[in-house]
Amino acid sequence: MEDVKKLVYLHGALCEGLRLFPPVPIERKQSLKRDTLPSGHCVNPNTIILLFTYAMGRFEEIWGKDCLEFKPERWISEKGETIHVPSYKFISFNAGPRTCLGKDLSFIQMKMVASTILRNYRIQVVENHPTTPAHSIVLLMKHGLKVIITKRQF
Repeated sequence: MEDVKKLVYLHGALCEGLRLFPPVPIERKQSLKRDTLPSGHCVNPNTIILLFTYAMGRFEEIWGKDCLEFKPERWISEKGETIHVPSYKFISFNAGPRTCLGKDLSFIQMKMVASTILRNYRIQVVENHPTTPAHSIVLLMKHGLKVIITKRQF
């Protein structure tokens, strides 16, 4: 567990991947009764709110001018520690009282799997393969992701 916590750059890369390619690109919320949003706006009963998490991850006003770049460094402080980003900004695990209880465990599992794969294999994306998202409730690649996998020699 302690070794997994030290994988700060991997944590940043995972967050950056989730920011740009959230598993659920559109979230639908509906109020059951009159409620107040974190912004202070009031919503009436049965109001449907759509959150376009795919677009939010690419929104310059939220992430800055380099919002379209894959930069794991944006999640790392100058001291080399993980930066906490508010759940209303990074909404891949939902936000506020609805934040996923398994978020921390998910990161541990993702880090363990990713570090094991990267340690044992070299993965190279096939050049000129189209990487277009498919229209779906969950984010999928229209043509999959073609890669060449070779076992690392130690």
